Amino acid sequence: MTIACHFTMDLERTKQFEQTLQQIINQSSLSLMISVGHRTGLFDTLEGMETATRQEIADGAGLFEHYVGAWLTTMVAGGIVEYDSMFKTYRLPPEHAFWLTQSADSKNYMANMQWFSIFSKLEDEIVKSFREGDRIPHSLFASLQSEIDEEQSKSAINGLFKHVLPLVPNLIMQLCEGLDVLELDCGSGSTLMELAVMFPKSRFVGYDHSEELIENANRVANERNIENITFINRDISQIHAINSFDLITAFDVLHYQEYPFQVLDEAFAALRPGGIVLIQDIATPSNLDQIQNIPMALHRYAISSMRWMATSREKDSIGWEKEMTCQTLEDIGFAGIEVHELPHDLMNHYYVAEKPNA
Repeated sequence: MTIACHFTMDLERTKQFEQTLQQIINQSSLSLMISVGHRTGLFDTLEGMETATRQEIADGAGLFEHYVGAWLTTMVAGGIVEYDSMFKTYRLPPEHAFWLTQSADSKNYMANMQWFSIFSKLEDEIVKSFREGDRIPHSLFASLQSEIDEEQSKSAINGLFKHVLPLVPNLIMQLCEGLDVLELDCGSGSTLMELAVMFPKSRFVGYDHSEELIENANRVANERNIENITFINRDISQIHAINSFDLITAFDVLHYQEYPFQVLDEAFAALRPGGIVLIQDIATPSNLDQIQNIPMALHRYAISSMRWMATSREKDSIGWEKEMTCQTLEDIGFAGIEVHELPHDLMNHYYVAEKPNA
């Protein structure tokens, strides 16, 4: 016997979702054009002008006027730039420039905007991974990510000094006097190099499992004559150091690891008594139904999905969230565990923990 199933569709809900899809398409297109405006220097040019014609803007940025005109039309349609139809001039409101230009420092969203070009370049590999179960080649992901690492490091450095390093009392002073610092999963090493320049009496080491990124980091450090830094190609779950460092940082690292508890255990052994581990990790909720309460959750988890596909995590590897991080730190032997939410970074938690003195 065949049983017929009838489903009633809510027409109002259907219409609302269509409007949502239209908004997604519009905002995605706008995101790409905002990134173009940043990379071409158009936002910084506009910030320096009260009002200007499109020819004046193009001349100021050193770009072709007809392409700038098309870009400006998109910016006006998206509510980013204002247009005066009487004088045919454009204006970037200071309230918008605050978030879009180089002067925004750690508040600049432009590094995040550039992820969309990486998404599009990796789409074929992502689809292949879904169908075949293979990982995205880490070398490909690392190469694309390195394109924006240097720019991200600029805002990261500002955030470090204003918000992150002050989480540890007297840390900046101690770095000035000289500490041994290890960064886990350092990527292109841009942020670590800036720290090495700012704190010449401290010694910095960066570990990353990407041979390509480490080779590039060492090359750049040599070209810049930064002598107090070393980059080593190494699995961060195999630090193999005892009482060697005063500070170990792990920024946006743990939740991508197959065995994050092993990484923290190795970090504990590598720290000297009284040493500090400083961790930044995604603010993952314990329950999936809480995910919509996290600011910029869509963007953050899209990036996480790509990075998971480029790591060696197994199908049954554990999840990772705040409660598990704190419990693992405590079980390993860390003391004074603190969790911070910082105003400049709504998507992450920051953890500070100390290896007790013997």
